[in-house]
Amino acid sequence: QVQLVESGGGLVQAGDSLRLSCAASGGTSSYGLGWFRQAPGKEREFVAAISRNFGVIYKDSVKGRFTISRDNAQNTVYLQMNSLKPEDTAVYYCAAVFSAGLYFTSKDYKYWGQGTQVTVSS
Repeated sequence: QVQLVESGGGLVQAGDSLRLSCAASGGTSSYGLGWFRQAPGKEREFVAAISRNFGVIYKDSVKGRFTISRDNAQNTVYLQMNSLKPEDTAVYYCAAVFSAGLYFTSKDYKYWGQGTQVTVSS
């Protein structure tokens, strides 16, 4: 069982940066980790993922602006978000799956955090 706790969300202006953190209970080195987001009235969507071997994949609209990373010693996954846009406003969730793969669909993840709100004003 893995418990995930996100932090780092907030209210920022367009063009600003935020770094989200997701702390996991227990070791995460064998887990694939991902970030998803859900805006009001919309379905949850994939943002970024990192495999246990540090492979990464991103949603097209965040490429070049967001960076996912992991620190296995700290059992933490990060999402550095730069050049934020109002359309990035959403609740951001981290997720984990005990697998070597790199996954971008929510159904592939078993463990989820409670989410952290990111609001970007124009």
